[in-house]
Amino acid sequence: MPNRDIIVIGGSSGATAPLRSILGRLPVDVPAAVLVVVHTSSRGIGILSAVASAAGGLPVRHAMEGMAIENGTVYLAAPDHHLLVGGGRLILGRGPRENMVRPAIDPLFRSAALHYGPRVIGVVLSGLLSDGAAGLNAIKRCGGIAMVQEPGDANADEMPRRALEASPVDYCLPGAEIGEVLAGLTTAQVGDLGQVPPDIRLEVEIAAGERVDSEAIAAIATPGTLTFPGCGGVLSSLQVDTSLRFRCQVGHAFAADVLANEQESRVDEAMRVALRIIEERAQLVRRMAADARGSGRTAIAEIYATRAAEYRDYADTIRQVVLRSLDPLPGR
Repeated sequence: MPNRDIIVIGGSSGATAPLRSILGRLPVDVPAAVLVVVHTSSRGIGILSAVASAAGGLPVRHAMEGMAIENGTVYLAAPDHHLLVGGGRLILGRGPRENMVRPAIDPLFRSAALHYGPRVIGVVLSGLLSDGAAGLNAIKRCGGIAMVQEPGDANADEMPRRALEASPVDYCLPGAEIGEVLAGLTTAQVGDLGQVPPDIRLEVEIAAGERVDSEAIAAIATPGTLTFPGCGGVLSSLQVDTSLRFRCQVGHAFAADVLANEQESRVDEAMRVALRIIEERAQLVRRMAADARGSGRTAIAEIYATRAAEYRDYADTIRQVVLRSLDPLPGR
């Protein structure tokens, strides 16, 4: 019988320290491969040296298309590609961004759940927002083990908290304790992969870059009235797990908090543009009022002056809204 030989780890802000601790505590003969997604820029390469220096005798490799998955090896997601697995090899997906990022954690977790089921151990580390929560839920649905860094131990506790809310978690531990627990879990034998929910397979295909259309999305989601601010696509509410998630017609996927964060950014931007335009309008109308007075057109000057005052009131109202939008949300 197989053992738990696929460890998938995801993190973002503040994840480097616990990741280094985990890899430093895994034995060189660990009977599992370790696949890692940490949110980086499209050109970010610094994570490789940071992880390699802590991995002891474990080789650390940047993922490449078609690379064979070997036990005792750490694979890091390539910039601007979703890291997926299938057929014992790595797949670099160019599908739509999830939660505004690529690579995203959820696609890796789902693809591991799809192909390896109970052989998978998923780990969510420190980070902002909720990437990883839906993927960890997919691992649990396919019989795998779910592990989360203790939120109080995380530099950024949102990702661990969202993961704990999204599915029943087997282990919630400080980062310094995760490595030793992982090493023990990898030796346990598990059963064969059972029936995989079709929604997990579809979302993995989307991440890989397969063609997606409204009909395919309708199989797992219900169209709604919201649109994605980036591409303008209609958002459908996914009906496949307990967390509130959305996908657009193009295939972009969002947890509710990620979408709300993006909408808030767009609203702030629109308000600032509106403030600038109204203030410029008020300045122009004031100058028009002064010009009318100078040429003896008193009635026109009064109309312009009144209009300028109205614009100043509008600008003050918008300025107050913009300032209030900078206040942190409860719990942040």
